[in-house]
Amino acid sequence: MTQLFTKANPRILSALAAGLMMATALTVTATTVQVMPVQAEIQQQAIDPSRGFADLVDRVMPSVISVEVKFANVAGDFAQDGEGGPEMSPGIPENSPFRDFFDKFGKNMPDQRQGMPRGGVGSGFIISADGYAVTNNHVVQGADEVTVKLRDGRELKAKVIGTDPKTDLALIKIDSNETFQFASFSDKEPRVGDWVMAVGNPFGLSSTVTTGIISASGRDIGAGPYDDFLQIDASINKGNSGGPAFDLEGKVIGINTAIYSPSGGSVGIGFAIPASTAETVLQSLKENGAVTRGWLGVQIQPVTDDIAESLGVAAGEGAIISDVTEDSPALKAGFKTGDIILKLDGKDISDSRDLARKVAVVEPGTSVPVEIIRDGKAETVTVEIGKMPGSKEMAAAPRQSEPATLADLGLKVMPADDGAGVKVTDVDPNGIAAAQGLRPGDVIVEVGGKQVHGMNDVKDALKASGKKRVLLLVRSGDSQRFVALPVEQG
Repeated sequence: MTQLFTKANPRILSALAAGLMMATALTVTATTVQVMPVQAEIQQQAIDPSRGFADLVDRVMPSVISVEVKFANVAGDFAQDGEGGPEMSPGIPENSPFRDFFDKFGKNMPDQRQGMPRGGVGSGFIISADGYAVTNNHVVQGADEVTVKLRDGRELKAKVIGTDPKTDLALIKIDSNETFQFASFSDKEPRVGDWVMAVGNPFGLSSTVTTGIISASGRDIGAGPYDDFLQIDASINKGNSGGPAFDLEGKVIGINTAIYSPSGGSVGIGFAIPASTAETVLQSLKENGAVTRGWLGVQIQPVTDDIAESLGVAAGEGAIISDVTEDSPALKAGFKTGDIILKLDGKDISDSRDLARKVAVVEPGTSVPVEIIRDGKAETVTVEIGKMPGSKEMAAAPRQSEPATLADLGLKVMPADDGAGVKVTDVDPNGIAAAQGLRPGDVIVEVGGKQVHGMNDVKDALKASGKKRVLLLVRSGDSQRFVALPVEQG
């Protein structure tokens, strides 16, 4: 290793020393521009991996680019949430195992001298002959200048067409009238075990190729509400953000996105956005400059074993509605809290995240049938999907009262501030309620499907349930969820 770096190009060494890198993160690709790929006929010839990947590399490499960005003068270090520079942990929760990586390596090659311009480098790829290309939102977020470097070393200016922070995708357009070689998306469903070849710009080392297989699919890493990542074991490192993952036909099956790494380097666990997800987002970005998503207007959660037992339904089926938003398509269609959604427009719903993804891709204004279970019976409700709003607000006025005790559950409660339900004032840390995640400040709205307003209502509902587990509808802040509590039968 020492000899290798001793003989390395000084420019590479200086780039490494300066931290010339980008984090990993979500990536995007392809809008459905109606032009045929320059190498479409060749791309349909699959490579035999036993003979190496050189032919495949020669075929696809011209479509892969390095994305370099510059930011305005910023005093001090990058601020978070877009204040003075890009927020480099896009949507990653504080407790996510990927948060440390973004916090440690997510900043774009900062020059630590106060007031100096800053820049960074990521990866991307061209998706149309007229120069549309894909990279990560966090690569270009807040950038004053965007430059792409082609395989032949030429540098061309580019502009940002649109970004989608929820998937960390960005569509850019190269400022040139020339015709580019570009990559096209695969229309095949990726399978675990399929070969994959990643190309990108790790540590500023452009046109780096790594290979591996798809290790898993459908991964949720806590990066956003529509997580549906492919897990790959091809080496992905800092700077690979936005680069393509190719199949053996030279089609893009995913956009390299994030890695799980205690050290910050590749340990063989990388993540890529599936091509099907990226195409939908990019098409909307090209047409509208932003992503338009469908909206149902419900809060949902998975049907756990405990919830299924309390409702007398099969475990793991669909998603249960924990709240219906005011003035929403769901409310207008007659959806109710406690409904279990099994199918949307004839497509099975595996869990709550699956429902969110399927609703999001429905064109607003489209009416679709939704199959549900309500009070143990199957029904079909037709709903006109709306356009997802920017935000919603909820508020309640405080009111005081004396708390009462539900000792068997390890709870103390009092009438809720707004009179709807009972507010949890204390939780025994060793009790049943604490084990199920109830906390002081939570409001129990329903018990066993019945509204409660005081301790006696709760006790009566518990006795009337007649089941080993009773379902509580619990409100925490402006969200609601179901909690199944075990109860002793007398």
